[in-house]
Amino acid sequence: MLKNLSIKNFAILDDINLEPAPGLNVFSGETGAGKSIIIEALGFVLGARGGSSLIKEGAGKMSVSASFDSSFIPKNVAAKYNICGPVINIKRELDIKGKGKGWINNTVVPAGALAELGEFLVDFHGQHDHHTLLKTSTHLDLLDKFAKNHKHLEGIALYYNKMRDIMSKIEALHMSKTQKEKLLDLYRFQYKEIMDVNLKPGEDIEIDNALPKLKHSGKLKELAKDAYNLLYEGETAGIDLISKAEKNISEMSELDEALAPVLEEVTSSLRNLEDAAQTLYTYNENIEADPSILDAMLSRQQKINNLKLKYGPEIQDILNNAEIFLKQIESLSYSEEKEQELQQELAEVKEKLMKGCMVLHESRVTAASKLDSLITLEISKLGFNDVKFKTDIIFEEESLGPKGANIVEFLFSPNPGQSLRPLKNIASGGEMSRVMLGLKTVLAGNTPVMVFDEIDAGIGGHTGLLVGQKLKKVSLGKQTLCVTHLAQVAVYGDKHFNVSKTSDKKNTRVTVTQLDSDAKTLEIARMLGSTHGKDSAGFKHAQELIKHSRETA
Repeated sequence: MLKNLSIKNFAILDDINLEPAPGLNVFSGETGAGKSIIIEALGFVLGARGGSSLIKEGAGKMSVSASFDSSFIPKNVAAKYNICGPVINIKRELDIKGKGKGWINNTVVPAGALAELGEFLVDFHGQHDHHTLLKTSTHLDLLDKFAKNHKHLEGIALYYNKMRDIMSKIEALHMSKTQKEKLLDLYRFQYKEIMDVNLKPGEDIEIDNALPKLKHSGKLKELAKDAYNLLYEGETAGIDLISKAEKNISEMSELDEALAPVLEEVTSSLRNLEDAAQTLYTYNENIEADPSILDAMLSRQQKINNLKLKYGPEIQDILNNAEIFLKQIESLSYSEEKEQELQQELAEVKEKLMKGCMVLHESRVTAASKLDSLITLEISKLGFNDVKFKTDIIFEEESLGPKGANIVEFLFSPNPGQSLRPLKNIASGGEMSRVMLGLKTVLAGNTPVMVFDEIDAGIGGHTGLLVGQKLKKVSLGKQTLCVTHLAQVAVYGDKHFNVSKTSDKKNTRVTVTQLDSDAKTLEIARMLGSTHGKDSAGFKHAQELIKHSRETA
C-alpha cells in the first residue's frame, strides 16, 4: 500500500504531504482545485512522463516522494534494485532545464526503473481512460492481461520478428546494387558512430554525479588545504591550541577529580579533530584539479548527448539501435546463393509461428468466456438491468502480427431486448465509466493500490451510490484512491481529503485537509449543493447519506 506521498512545487502544489488510509481514500473539492494534479504527481514519481512546464512558477525544480509496502514487488525485481526492507522509498526530481533524477531507496535509477516498479504497485484510471475502451486496439491487450498470456506473447513476438528478419534478408537480395550500397553505407556509418564512442550503461549518470566535483576541484583543493592548515599547521593551529588546553585540564584533573569528564570530552574532541585533519590532508592530496580531466569528461558527455539526440533518450536505446544497424548490415550483405536457404528457414519459422498463434487463440477464447461472465457480474451491480457483455474473437491469418492473428472487440448490451453491439457504438459516458470500473475490478490482479480519477463521470443519484458501494468493496482488498465530484461516492470514504485553492495577485496556494466527521458532513452537503451550514436541509441530507453508506458498506 501507499504509506506516504510528498509533493513539492508540482504544478500549483507547493508542499503537500499525505498519509492515505488502507481502505478507500476520497479526494473532493471545487473544480480546478488541484485534485487530479495529486494523482498526476503520483504517476510522475512512478515513471510517467513529466516536463519542466509542470514545475510551479518561480521554483527551480519539482520533486515527488512516495513510500510503499515492498511485499508486492516480485523477488527478481526486488533483487534487481536491491530492495530488501519492508518499505520501499521512491523519489523523482525534475529541474527547470529538464534534467531529472530518480531514486529507489537512495540509489539513483532511470525513470524506466520507476515505471517498472509502478506496474507492481499502482493501477491508475485517469479522467479520460474510459475512452480507451472506444479503441478496439486496446481490447486485445486487456484480454491478454486477464488471460496472463505474456509467455505466449513472448514466443509469438520472437517468431514473428524472426520471420520479418528473414523476409528482410530475402528482400535485400532482390534490391538493386545501387540501393543496397546506399543503405549499407548508411547503416555502417550509424553503427560505427555508436561503436566508436564505446558506450557503457549507466556512465551518463556517473558523469552527471562526477562533474560538479571536477568543475570545482580547484576551489575544493584550496579550501581543504586551508582547513588542514588551520587545524594542524602553524603556530595557531587549532589542534595545537586544544592540545595545550588538554595538558592544562589534565593537570587540573589530577588536583580535582570533578574535571575528569571535561578532560575526557576534550581528549575525545582532539582525537576527532586529528582524524578530520588527516582526512582533509588525504582529500587534498587525492583531488585532481586538472582542467584536462574536466575537458575530457565534458567532451565525453557531449558525445553521449549527441548520440541520445540521434538514437534514443537512454544509453540502452542507443545500444539497441546499434544491434539493429548491425543486423541490417548482415542482412544486406547476403549473396543470392542464400535465397533458397532463407526461403526454407522462412517456411519453418512461419509454421512454428502459426502453431503458436493457434495455441494463443485457444487461450484467448477460454479466457474471454471467463472474462465475459465476471464483467457481466460486476457491472450488473452498477445499476444495469439485464446487461450483457461479450468478447468477440476472430482468427484471421491476414491480421498476423507480433501479438498473433486475432481481432478482438468488446460487445455490449445495456438494456433488455437490445442486441449486442460494439461498445464504441452503443455506450454512453456514464455506461462507459461503469464498464471500465467493472473491467478494472476484474483485471486488477495483485496490484495493491488502485487509483480512480473521476470514475463516476456521467453518473448520479442511485447509480452513484452503487458505484460508491463497489469502490468500498474494492478497497476492502486493495487500498483505493478516488477523486470524485459525487457525494454519493464520497460518503463511502474511510479517509476524506478536501482539496482547496486560494489565489491572490502574486501566488496560488493549494491546501489538502483531512476532514473529521463534522467537516466531512459539511463537505458532503456542499457536494450536494448546500452552502448553508449545519442547520440546512442539505446538511441533514448529507447525514442521511453517510448513515446509509455505513449500513450498505
